[in-house]
Amino acid sequence: MYSERQVPLWIQNQNEIITFTYDVRSLLPKESPRHDERIFFYITMRIKLFIISLLFLPLAAVAQYNTDRLITAGRSALYYEDYVLSIQYFNQAIEAKPYNYEPWFYRALAKYYLEDYIGAEEDCSKAISINPFVGEVYDLRAFCYIRVDKYADAVNDYTSYLRNDPYNKNTWYNRVLCRINDKKYDDARKDLDYMVKRWKDFSKAYSLQAEVSFLQKDTIQGEKWLDKSLKLDPYDGASWAAKAMLAASRYEWENTDEYLSKAIHLKPTFAPYYVNRAMARYNANNLRGAIADYDMAVDVDPENYVAHYNRGLLRMDVGDDNRAITDFDFVLRKDPDNVMALFNRGILKERTGDLYGAIEDFSQVIKEYPDFWVGLQYRASCYRRLGMTGKAEKDEYRVLKGQLDKRYGTGKKKKIRKVRSLNDIDLDKYSSLVADDIGTSDHEYESAYRGKVQNHRVNVEYMPMYLMSYKRHNNGINQYTPFNLELDKLNQKGDRDIYISCNPKNLNIDDTKEYFALIDSLTDAEKQQTDEKASLELLLRRSVAYSVTQNFPDAIDDLNAYIAQDTTSALAYWQRAVCSALMNDFDASIGVDVRLKIAASLSDFDKAAQLDSDDPYIFYDRGNFYARHKEYEKSIEDYNTALKFNPNLAEAYYNRGISKIKLGKKEEGVRDLSKAGELGLYTAYSVIKKYTETKR
Repeated sequence: MYSERQVPLWIQNQNEIITFTYDVRSLLPKESPRHDERIFFYITMRIKLFIISLLFLPLAAVAQYNTDRLITAGRSALYYEDYVLSIQYFNQAIEAKPYNYEPWFYRALAKYYLEDYIGAEEDCSKAISINPFVGEVYDLRAFCYIRVDKYADAVNDYTSYLRNDPYNKNTWYNRVLCRINDKKYDDARKDLDYMVKRWKDFSKAYSLQAEVSFLQKDTIQGEKWLDKSLKLDPYDGASWAAKAMLAASRYEWENTDEYLSKAIHLKPTFAPYYVNRAMARYNANNLRGAIADYDMAVDVDPENYVAHYNRGLLRMDVGDDNRAITDFDFVLRKDPDNVMALFNRGILKERTGDLYGAIEDFSQVIKEYPDFWVGLQYRASCYRRLGMTGKAEKDEYRVLKGQLDKRYGTGKKKKIRKVRSLNDIDLDKYSSLVADDIGTSDHEYESAYRGKVQNHRVNVEYMPMYLMSYKRHNNGINQYTPFNLELDKLNQKGDRDIYISCNPKNLNIDDTKEYFALIDSLTDAEKQQTDEKASLELLLRRSVAYSVTQNFPDAIDDLNAYIAQDTTSALAYWQRAVCSALMNDFDASIGVDVRLKIAASLSDFDKAAQLDSDDPYIFYDRGNFYARHKEYEKSIEDYNTALKFNPNLAEAYYNRGISKIKLGKKEEGVRDLSKAGELGLYTAYSVIKKYTETKR
């Protein structure tokens, strides 16, 4: 028992109860004996409140841990492009700790990739209000402003960034681009003057000096800057394209062709270069070369409007009418009100015998432009061929009347140019090519956010791993269910089937809510379960749900607990290997040293293969693991084993083909890719084309 002058204090330290005893009287002021009991009570209450606060410290630590886990899971989902799912994780983190800038920033990044630039901008603004000293948030918000053409706001953000990091060359470069787009050429010039003094070998600064000079009509100075840029960096495609622009302005088509050819060699996937070189070749009467360039432009960028339109006109010129119609069909799907394309398609339909289709196209044009005499003549011709004489004569009368009015009027016929601008709707130029701006710039803002997340990862050509999932298999071929005996036994005991799945679709908002609810229900069921074996099965099922929601750390925790009790489950080792491999890729992307974790993942794959030595999907996944780490010979061995057990595993042919190509065995690799395409994995054909067309 404690004396009345002693107060027992206890705090919980994990599993121990530690008791302290203080002589509270010693804390009392000696000069206040009358208030002894009152002060004693006061101090006792203060001590109790202090102790209660200590009791909540572990809870605070748990909250911090949970929030960190949510942010990690969200970043992992972001890395694997599951943007909707990542937003849900960041929502939870924001709800738990709204004063932490990180979830606001990462949610903004997810919204940016979903092209919700307004929402991303708002989240960036919130993150900045919480912590105004993180440069990457300003960088992302500036990109959001750029996407909606708010260049002045982007300039302000880059200026804020430079206050904290005044010598960031990329930020200076981006600010100059924004000033140019905002037509603030004098301000851009001032920034560039500083840049060429500080970074004398930065060729892009000189090329931008040239661009500003051209925009200010100072071509002589611009050419000097451009030559300086190319002297410093002769491998800059944008500078060669700018030099082509200058040559085109002087109608030096052969030089334009030469400079654009150099730009294309350096940047073979930038479609506007092909479009512009096609125009140069067209002006140099190289019709075959122009068509070939439009073919390449469409191949690189299937949605390129100008390439389709101009290729349609050139095909029309050489009599390739049916394929020309296909090009104009594309143009009209993109722009149903394009009267030029409508009229040209009408001519082609008339040529190919589709007279009713031709009349329909001509009529739409004439409805918009009633005095378009050429259109009336063509429609009258179609009417006559169909025996519709009355309608033909009516159109012919309108043409005759229009011609008489024109003869006795004051108008003069304009000379038709061979090329018109994209917005030039002069129907007299219906047969003229559309000129994509020969000066189209391919300047890219320097930022990690200018491309998709997948652009920052390596080996994206490989098809992904198989793993357990609640979502069905989806490899783009046929829906089928890969079989695993151990999983089949597990499914017989549960009310919701688990599948072996490859490349499941990303979760939408409803899916996300469903799987979060599933995790909660499995957690409740596991807590209430008294049977150890049944509890383990619930842990395994929950680990799969965590995997589906890209929460790999929690999935691995559950699998660790499962394997600790059951060391004979190939499924558990396999799933843990895949989850840890995916987590390792994410960790490596943010600079974490994962060498030990990589070894642990491989050990799990080896253990799974030992326990289930005839499962093709385990060997396929281990082959992917080896390929990811550039051990191509070992990856091929595992793909061989996978194909031994499942000769129709298209992904194994596909990935084995890639590994063989990496080893320089192009012919064998292409043969494997061809087999993958034969089995229905049609993306293999684009890869075949990529590798067979390189360096021709």
